[in-house]
Amino acid sequence: MKRLYENALIYGRLFTVDRPHLVERYNKALEAFRLPPTKLDRFDIDRTGFSPQVAEELGDFDYLDPAGINRRFIILTPGQASLPVVHTRFSNTGGLMHEFYTANARAIHALTIKDVIYGEIEDNVSAIEDIEDLLSIEQVQFKVLSAENVLAKAAELRTLVDRLKTEPDAWRDDAMLEQMVTLAQTTGDIRSNRLVPDQVVFRHSAFWTSHFGGTYVFVDDKMTTVICDADAPGFRRSRPWQVSYLDIGDHRRVFDFLSRSGRIDLPSASWLEGGGFIDHRADLALKGLVHAIDPDADLTAADPVWLQTFVSRNAGPIREDGTYPFLNSARRELARTGRIDIRDVPHALRFQIVRGKPDHHDAWLTNRLISEYVPRDFVTRYVFNKQRFYAEYERWDDGFRGFVVETLKNTYLTDKAGLRARLFGLD
Repeated sequence: MKRLYENALIYGRLFTVDRPHLVERYNKALEAFRLPPTKLDRFDIDRTGFSPQVAEELGDFDYLDPAGINRRFIILTPGQASLPVVHTRFSNTGGLMHEFYTANARAIHALTIKDVIYGEIEDNVSAIEDIEDLLSIEQVQFKVLSAENVLAKAAELRTLVDRLKTEPDAWRDDAMLEQMVTLAQTTGDIRSNRLVPDQVVFRHSAFWTSHFGGTYVFVDDKMTTVICDADAPGFRRSRPWQVSYLDIGDHRRVFDFLSRSGRIDLPSASWLEGGGFIDHRADLALKGLVHAIDPDADLTAADPVWLQTFVSRNAGPIREDGTYPFLNSARRELARTGRIDIRDVPHALRFQIVRGKPDHHDAWLTNRLISEYVPRDFVTRYVFNKQRFYAEYERWDDGFRGFVVETLKNTYLTDKAGLRARLFGLD
């Protein structure tokens, strides 16, 4: 992973904690979670407060996610709202945190001036033992605490202020007035500083989770669809009138679901040609095949002439794999007719020429699922499915890792928004 870190392909865009008072506040949150304080005087955190350096120090990358449910968070600054989430068991953790930051911006800004905010994203499940546990999560509640107890003191001061306003003789109570002054020294003027978060309950909708080898849950008006390994505990066990279970290995049924529910763009010249989508997929499919056939080949030096020669010499295995010949054929058909009839495409190859519908609210999750079926397109996996990308990166040899890193640097890191817009139609 060192090469990924050096090239900002893992743990990038994090907030550096190096000021003593912020380190001290972070440690207070760790101690509240009954974790040992960090001895580091400099580390990075993401939107949730997760730190890869602290995780390494503790020897536990799930230190903020100990049960894989009810995720913990540590907020040192409102600036964390714009950071990525780099380690999570649920794909919507980042979205829920973003909603919390947005709905409670004033309170978070006021509280973090003097204190650290920490807590858990709680739901009604304490452990995930089967799919039914996942499906029972309909909403989450942020349990919010602060190390210096500013939240409780603000609430107490608010109660005393109300007494002062409503009880005629309250101003004569010297002990109460002194208590208000003491509380205000910690909270500041609560008339201008809103210290208590307004919204702490949020809807838990479509998501991916790492549980059971990777599970996708899509929510529609009358049906919830679960896509995962058919051997997952609870698969097809209950509520067939409410829940549809699809084996992630069943290409046909998964594709039909995405198409029928309007979650994918079917192949057409309107989006395929302008962005070079098929060229992108074909290039990575071929170079992945080159590495599979000849692991010693230097892909960073593979120009079009070299690749064409390789294709001629290895026509048999390339034809047997089928992906590159299909994409070439699709490219020609698109140029000739402006469309590709998806009904003529084998089910195992249909995912090669579709993308998540950009204006659908599940676009990112859909592209993540599609990435499961295009294994040689590591760019798509990196953009939408980093957990799967990092797991596969660990299995690649050093030469192929170097090629992957150079490709991501030249195609994605140079213009992330541009690539997402060009290939996937996403802002």
